[in-house]
Amino acid sequence: MSLVTEAFARAGLLGNPSDGYFGKIIAVTIRNFAARVFIRESPELRIEAAAQDADVFKSSQEFLESLDLYGYYGGQRLVKAAIKVFFDYCKSHGIRHSNKNFTIRYESTIPRQVGLGGSSSIIVAAMRGLMAFYRIQIPLPILPTLVLNAELKELGINAGFMDRVVQVYEGCVYMDLDKKLIEEQGYGRYERLPPGRLPPLYLAFKPDLGKVSGQVLNEIRLAYERGDRFVIETLEKIAAKAEQGREDYLREDFSRWPRLIDENFDLRSRIMRISESNMEMIRTARRCGVPAKFAGSGGSIIGLCGDEQTYKRLRDELEKIGAQVIRPQIV
Repeated sequence: MSLVTEAFARAGLLGNPSDGYFGKIIAVTIRNFAARVFIRESPELRIEAAAQDADVFKSSQEFLESLDLYGYYGGQRLVKAAIKVFFDYCKSHGIRHSNKNFTIRYESTIPRQVGLGGSSSIIVAAMRGLMAFYRIQIPLPILPTLVLNAELKELGINAGFMDRVVQVYEGCVYMDLDKKLIEEQGYGRYERLPPGRLPPLYLAFKPDLGKVSGQVLNEIRLAYERGDRFVIETLEKIAAKAEQGREDYLREDFSRWPRLIDENFDLRSRIMRISESNMEMIRTARRCGVPAKFAGSGGSIIGLCGDEQTYKRLRDELEKIGAQVIRPQIV
């Protein structure tokens, strides 16, 4: 028996990074990029290294560049965390499964460490693979919480709900991460929005801006936990952008969205240090007449851009500063 499962990249449209602080989010999956997991039955439980995790380098320079971009951690620890959380869930819920072993490996086309949900996509794909391999169904609302636990509790990665929810539900999703609701049932209120209603989007990212998102968000986490009122109130204002965006979405009126997207980023920049290279992408996009905000923790930006002439200019200008630009495939 062998099978393949996958999970797509993602981008936050409105509300991030309030997802880690009981906020509200609108996010989409980006089908241009995906993580895939391959599982086959085998005599032993074996986790194979992906090509991008190989510890073989052409030179010391390549070794140092790899550490700068990806850090000391590869995707194997994500797969291990997914396996542990899956078996822990089965045990705690009295779910019996066969004793057959498997060999598992992953591959990913998601640009690494540029805020497109590459880490969580590996775990989602692995969880889907394990569910299919053992023929066990985990309720849809619970699965994102398990994926979050794999990163937050097992690996100590500072993360929120956004990536895991939208990668599980797919398409375009509104999330109300009400604290009381999460404490009572373990998950928030998730609503699929018809992705066909979305106006045309653009996505741009700089491959050389790779960094570990959990580390980038630590400064906000520390301020939030010590009760910094300015940070807390700013996160609440960011969450409100998603709530306003949902109202417009349901009315199919996106006239306010350019302003909401820009305000989302501007609020974020008040509570988070933004590197000059990231700001260069934002400024370049806005000079081209389109809104711009981070798709995740930095390294990539997203916004609306319906006019093809404007999109061509946007692509040309962003490519001049080392960014790659695509039309995200949502549906």
